[in-house]
Amino acid sequence: MDVETGDRYGNKRMHNRLGPSHPTSSSSSSSAAAAAAVNDRANKVCYHWRAGRCNRHPCPFLHSEPPAAPDGVGASKRPNNHWRNPNAGPPSNWGKGRGGGAAGRAPAKVPDRPCKHFLAGNCPYGENCRFLHSWFVSDSFSLLTHLQGHQKVVVTGIALPSGSDKLYSGSKDESVRLWDCQTGQCAGVINVGGEVGCMISEGPWIFIGIPNAVKAWNTQTGTDLNLSGPTGQVYALVVGNEMLFAGIQDGRILAWKFSAVGNCFEPAASLVGHRLAVVSMVVGGMRLYSGSMDNTIKVWDLATFQCIQTLSDHESVVMSVLCWDQFLLSCSLDQTIKVWAATETGNLEVTYTHKEEHGVLTLCGMHDAQAKPVLLCSWNDNSVRLYDLPSFSERVEYSPRRK
Repeated sequence: MDVETGDRYGNKRMHNRLGPSHPTSSSSSSSAAAAAAVNDRANKVCYHWRAGRCNRHPCPFLHSEPPAAPDGVGASKRPNNHWRNPNAGPPSNWGKGRGGGAAGRAPAKVPDRPCKHFLAGNCPYGENCRFLHSWFVSDSFSLLTHLQGHQKVVVTGIALPSGSDKLYSGSKDESVRLWDCQTGQCAGVINVGGEVGCMISEGPWIFIGIPNAVKAWNTQTGTDLNLSGPTGQVYALVVGNEMLFAGIQDGRILAWKFSAVGNCFEPAASLVGHRLAVVSMVVGGMRLYSGSMDNTIKVWDLATFQCIQTLSDHESVVMSVLCWDQFLLSCSLDQTIKVWAATETGNLEVTYTHKEEHGVLTLCGMHDAQAKPVLLCSWNDNSVRLYDLPSFSERVEYSPRRK
């Protein structure tokens, strides 16, 4: 995502147009007031720029975050658990700050919404429709192309292996499709013999979760392995601490370690604790975090493979977990995203809950071109939204065409 960084102070040309000031005694007060107003605007960040849609050239407000105050200025120095982005100014509380709502309350919504009939391809009002005829409520993203080929059922995973010019997609239609990244055309179809529950890539490897097995493909050497052990559908896969972990329908988590000698994956551990299917996992440091259909998150010590904590604050399936800096983020069909932070005892507790109108399916973290932390969220209303962190102010909404 390219974001222009030039012209940091949008009021630069406006300030120059004012020219040198030589106030007389009769006009000194009005000149001072005008200068104060200009300076006040120059020190404020543009609200529309933060929302990603400022179209003023020049803009009288800042198009960047103000620099952080030196240590000890304005507040006492004390440790905190707030997300800090070293390149985007001082930290702020979760869910507060620019555009965010108070803790436990959703922030203000972007007023525009795409027309649901347009998304379905059959809006009768055309250009006269009062709703937005666009897949995006922002100009920060643009649609490149639709990749059409799967048989109108759920696409459950995508992967882009290292060094490959092919994008892989897996679906419940029991196939994996290869897409040419240059042309967007389907370059091949592979029948994997079962519904694809998940798919990830790590280096040149692609791992595919199917009922009762995990398939492992090396896109560089052509190695094709079948890892047995799962009972039921494999819903989640993650690589960490030099091991492959699989979340299984029966509630277990299986681990394999790669053996270079035998060019194979050898069983390493079986983690038992969840009562229902494991549908999400992430590795952070020497911890594995797993989300389940039993509405809990379990924290596993990878040195001992023992569960050291169970988090039970969600009221429905924990669909995705994400490690970001010193925080754990989780989302659920209970329409919340929760931010967890470690206490003095080392246990995790909820430090902020972001509420929405729909269940949350997937979380993905990234930094934009200005090194600002952002969160991509997939919702079960067929939309993808992008939030600034830690305020949770909405920057982008994308609604793909509904079939």
